[in-house]
Amino acid sequence: MRLTSYSDYSVRVLIYLSIHHEKLNNIKDIAHVYDISKNHLMKIIYNLGKLGYIETIRGRNGGIRLAKEPNEINLGALLRQTEEDFHIVECFSKDHNHCAISPVCNLKGVFYQAKQAFLQVLDSYTLEDVVTNRIVLKEYLQNPKTVPEIIEP
Repeated sequence: MRLTSYSDYSVRVLIYLSIHHEKLNNIKDIAHVYDISKNHLMKIIYNLGKLGYIETIRGRNGGIRLAKEPNEINLGALLRQTEEDFHIVECFSKDHNHCAISPVCNLKGVFYQAKQAFLQVLDSYTLEDVVTNRIVLKEYLQNPKTVPEIIEP
């Protein structure tokens, strides 16, 4: 299963805001740290605001911050809202299914169970669960060379 970059960046924005909760943040800094297009990030920020995950404060001293506590942001719920769909294979889509064996294929059921298991795992985690190492995350974002690279979780 693969998430879109839109969902990936949405989670990254929330991680950034969670570890920099003591101040208002700006799009420019987040775009720089993650090497993401500022224009693309603006769309993500706008959507996260509409969904109630972040608060935007306009004006000269404005910025963005989390609108909820990290332990109130469920990863499964977030990804259901940021992903366009979870069509692992084309037969999951009524509009784009051209598979000749789709009506009698048992693989669709296997993929459906896998998708459900994937979402069930995400439902058991919050943003707080992924930022328990706030200090290390913050240091790493400031200078990626200071923390050794971790290959596997």
